[in-house]
Amino acid sequence: MSKSGTFDLASGVGGKIEKKEVLSAVDKYEKYHVSYGGEEADRKENYTDMVNKYYDLVTSFYEYGWGESFHFAHRWNGESLRESIKRHEHFLALNLGLKRGQKVLDVGCGIGGPLREVARFSGTSVTGLNNNEYQITRGKTLNRAAGVDGTCNFVKLGCYKEIYRVLKPGQHFAAYEWCMTDSFDPSNQEHQKIKAAIELGDGLPDIRHTKQCLEALKLAGFEVIWDKDLAEDSPVPWYLPLDKSHFSLTSFRLTAMGRFVTRNMVKALEYVGLAPAGSQRVQMFLEEAAEGLVAGGKKEIFTPMYFFLARKPLSASETQDS
Repeated sequence: MSKSGTFDLASGVGGKIEKKEVLSAVDKYEKYHVSYGGEEADRKENYTDMVNKYYDLVTSFYEYGWGESFHFAHRWNGESLRESIKRHEHFLALNLGLKRGQKVLDVGCGIGGPLREVARFSGTSVTGLNNNEYQITRGKTLNRAAGVDGTCNFVKLGCYKEIYRVLKPGQHFAAYEWCMTDSFDPSNQEHQKIKAAIELGDGLPDIRHTKQCLEALKLAGFEVIWDKDLAEDSPVPWYLPLDKSHFSLTSFRLTAMGRFVTRNMVKALEYVGLAPAGSQRVQMFLEEAAEGLVAGGKKEIFTPMYFFLARKPLSASETQDS
């Protein structure tokens, strides 16, 4: 039961931020980023503030355009975007070997679309980890609507070291990360511009290289079982729904025409006071992010689907017993 109406979009912009403070929040958020003179060090130092402002501002747009699951997916020819997203979530559950009755953590869970699907598919109880209060509140509402509030819940937090700490020896951790690939050239100005657009439009202080992601896992103590950029062999490009040259009735809101309609609708709603001042600015940096994602995908310098399966090592005694 995702928010899909025009007025739901308008009322949701800003999340937990007071409506009269939305424009100020947009100003502060934009100033963290390169395009507005911001520095990476400031983004990392003020990570929590930056990320919370971002998700308060954009969550209703995400839900309006993308649905409840905020991620891309490997996609077969003839498969719809929604079908590919659901299959991607089942793939994750199967790789983790989830069984009915087990307890699962979903780190960076958004409003909980994936955790609800995984819970229904595997019969597990899933707790989502998130640092944004608005997304947690919205996720709990959607849990109740889906009838899974008895097995799905949310708490605040999340990082590799904390995940490692709460897992028992031998338990697994699987994830999709947004990363720069080997094709990314830090000295290439066009590449840096694309990276900056993605960071601005997607609330990221920095986008790590796939090798840095692996290194962070190992430093946290994990054994990496396998890893792969799942975007590499996807028959349908992951960025296709955002490509302005592509048209789809099933994903109309993501097309050039759909975005034009949304842009003017938000403008009108802001003009008459139904959407808070600053809503158009949010729409604009999300548009910039979409352009960056498509360019990054076409040049193969960025992937939103760097998958890894890792494990917390068994203790020495457990290894000998096995």
